[in-house]
Amino acid sequence: MVEVQPIHFPEGTAIAVTVRLPKTTLLAVTTDKGYIMCGALDVGLLNERLASREIIAGRAVGVKTIDELLDAPLESVTTTAEAQGITAGMIGREAVVKML
Repeated sequence: MVEVQPIHFPEGTAIAVTVRLPKTTLLAVTTDKGYIMCGALDVGLLNERLASREIIAGRAVGVKTIDELLDAPLESVTTTAEAQGITAGMIGREAVVKML
């Protein structure tokens, strides 16, 4: 099952996506500029093999819901995200606001 819902911030609206798969759930919150995602995100791949795409993204681990993703500290972020002021340790919600 796939669930999509808007998340409203004073700065704009992000989109939350939940994909329920057998034995796992993928979570992401996206804007027009970038996204945060659960532990399934491979930041190393984005930084190394897809560096030319300059993807703004962050990863939080151990989260099971969109609310947890928004409230968790980011475990890692892409190099391009760092250039935008998004850092590892930043709360997901704060990172999303910087992407709006």
